[in-house]
Amino acid sequence: MNKFLQGLIGGVTALLLSQTALAQNLSIATGGTGGVYYPMGGGVAAVLSKHVPGMQATAEVTGGSVDNLKLVGSGKPYIGFTMTDAAQDAFRGENKFTGNKVALRTLMVLYPNRMHVVSVEGRGVTKMSDMKGKRISTGAPGSATEVMAFRLLEAAGLDKDKDVKRERLSVAESVNAIKDGKIDAFFWVGGLPTAGVTDLANTPGNKLVLVDHADLVPALNKKYGNLYVEDTIPKAVYHGMTADNKQATVMNILVANASMPDAEAYKIVKAIFDQRDDLIAVHKEAANFKLENQKAAASPIPFHPGALKFFTEKGVKVN
Repeated sequence: MNKFLQGLIGGVTALLLSQTALAQNLSIATGGTGGVYYPMGGGVAAVLSKHVPGMQATAEVTGGSVDNLKLVGSGKPYIGFTMTDAAQDAFRGENKFTGNKVALRTLMVLYPNRMHVVSVEGRGVTKMSDMKGKRISTGAPGSATEVMAFRLLEAAGLDKDKDVKRERLSVAESVNAIKDGKIDAFFWVGGLPTAGVTDLANTPGNKLVLVDHADLVPALNKKYGNLYVEDTIPKAVYHGMTADNKQATVMNILVANASMPDAEAYKIVKAIFDQRDDLIAVHKEAANFKLENQKAAASPIPFHPGALKFFTEKGVKVN
């Protein structure tokens, strides 16, 4: 083989190797299949794979926020959906993260997560105190639903270990369990509408009951900081609701490890905002991805410098 041909082959090989090195795999930690995180994460993965050169992103089913935060903290290439209360615990190294602080940064504020306290007629659960002695699900292990459910039970004067018979089910599992009469109520924190709750509301023979609990928000915020707001699930959201549900809401954020390069964080946030219409087509909660919502007050986790660069270019003052 002559030297010219050898050089040509060597050059092509080097080019291919350099292109391979530029290829970037990214995993998006989401939640269970019955909620909003998973389909939304699938939409974000498609957007990033299509619009960020060299990036191949995939959405992963997880237990939810707590699991996602652990994955982001693992050092592997992850970004994750999380509620701000669980993120604050991870950032501070508290509660489920005691002794295991996670170096988090906020990429963007997403959409509000509404706490659903769900039952059906005939189970005797119309207010929080009715849960005493009942069999309930407080959410999947590794979920922020479980974190918030425990806090609400405490605020309502109920002991999670003594006053209720507690299961740890995902939203899809909870819906099936309540249909089968295996539980009387369940907690779920998610966007509107949540597919699993819609399924329950539309199931013949099950009249949906959403339990009011907005009155517990002051007690939550007194203990945990101003993470929660009194909010409403309008009665038009789910079939069979006869009145608006007065409930507690917490914000969702998209987070990355603090070690993520600024350029990568910038490209991720830019692609999501540039292709927001594609994400709204996946789930309408993406309509809440708004530049004006990107405020330091909306997240207890500092914003990533790469994200701040994008927001600054858009004229948004985050801090």
